[in-house]
Amino acid sequence: MHNASKVIINTFAQYIRTIINLCLSLYSTRLILSSLGVEDYGIYTLIAGVVYLLSFAINALVVTTQRYMSFYSGKGDTNKLKEIFCNSLVIHISLGVILAILIKLVGLFLFEGFFNIAPERINAAKAVFHFVILMLVLSFWTAPFRALLISHENIVYISIVDIFNGILKVLIALFIASVDTDRLILYSALLSLIQMFEFLAFSVFDFRFYSECILPKLRYLNKNYIKEISSFAGWTIYSVGCITGRSQGISIILNKFIGVVANASYGIALQVNGAMLFLSQSLLNALNPQIMKAEGVGDRKKMLRLSEIESKFSFLLIGMVVIPCLFEMPSLLKVWLGEEPDNAVMFCRFILLSSLVDQSTIGLGTANQAIGNIKRYSLTVNTIKLLTLIPFCISLLIGTGIFVSMVIYLLFEIICAMIRLLFLRNAGLSIKKFVERVFMRELFPILSVTVVSMFITYSTNFEYRFVITILVSMCMMALTVMIGGLCPDEKQILKVIISKIKKR
Repeated sequence: MHNASKVIINTFAQYIRTIINLCLSLYSTRLILSSLGVEDYGIYTLIAGVVYLLSFAINALVVTTQRYMSFYSGKGDTNKLKEIFCNSLVIHISLGVILAILIKLVGLFLFEGFFNIAPERINAAKAVFHFVILMLVLSFWTAPFRALLISHENIVYISIVDIFNGILKVLIALFIASVDTDRLILYSALLSLIQMFEFLAFSVFDFRFYSECILPKLRYLNKNYIKEISSFAGWTIYSVGCITGRSQGISIILNKFIGVVANASYGIALQVNGAMLFLSQSLLNALNPQIMKAEGVGDRKKMLRLSEIESKFSFLLIGMVVIPCLFEMPSLLKVWLGEEPDNAVMFCRFILLSSLVDQSTIGLGTANQAIGNIKRYSLTVNTIKLLTLIPFCISLLIGTGIFVSMVIYLLFEIICAMIRLLFLRNAGLSIKKFVERVFMRELFPILSVTVVSMFITYSTNFEYRFVITILVSMCMMALTVMIGGLCPDEKQILKVIISKIKKR
């Protein structure tokens, strides 16, 4: 299958997944928030957040495994693929167990006066803590199997599993609303069963269909591979750890200064942001293997061009939904949650804006991973993200308010997005061409969608207006991208894809 066709099919599969899961997620969250109440929902967000603060290695290891599998797939080296997967699986299993033990030890400190949780809910919070640790371990063991599917660009199967996962969460939400037992504990227990399902779905499929998916064997264990993978993973872990540390560090700071109601608002904002990022993640999962493979065969020019395309279209895909949602956020949360917690609208707006800024150069991060020289990049870009916590905390400490803290959050994201350009310049990236092909081509579509969203929001007022705002904005984005958002080579790729679709 032609690469362009594979990208479009994989992207389309994930769009279907995204739309379905977004609807399922919004509905299940409303049910869960209603069933648990704001305080219990805030407790779950806080506990899960603290555990995932220490489990950031999962995403890092998925990225690492997928990078090496895609890289050597480009070289066509089957034996190395088996060795890479085998050694990666050993690393995942070992780290999952070690990290679970460490988190359990940290929990002894967290529940002794650190968390701001009502005494009568401490036992329930501890039960949630243990179930989330179980989910963490299962996530670690699932990671190499998901990475293998991504390296094979089998996004369709991943999408099917994710959709089924979303359906199960809705069923759990409906079930939780109908029982009289401690709903917080039951909710956590049932979510751990969903994680078990995901582990089995990916691992069984991979063992069945991919020859390089093997159980750890002594003859495939290689200390050099383990060292190389661990070194790459170490810096990737640092990068993801900084991002996750900032996100969950803010949750802890809010809990200490304001309380669990602020955690509920912040948790809702993160969930909205996660739903939006599904749009760009669908494109990233489709393009990332192509970027890694291009670098694997030594085609640096193609790799950098793909990273530009990834940055542009990730930004535009997020922008066509985020921008109208920024204007319609109060009505969206009202329809979704009934009555949203305090400051939820503000949190959502700032976090979505920050994600939009991050997407503007997201492909350059992928390009840096493909090259493999990530030490200086990680130390610079992602350390700056983590340092957001210092002025964020200071602003709350001196009483400037949450709004000023979130402005600081956004400013730090802008700085990090721009620094990526400087790092990739040393790898052959032309900043001038990037600005021309990406930033300047994004300007017309984004301004058009902003004007349309603003006009509809301020000139009309009726129930479910947000539906019209979002649909019109999406149409405007598609139109303006076709008129002025595409470079000549991107138009040619689009023509080839449309031609193949017509023939089929």
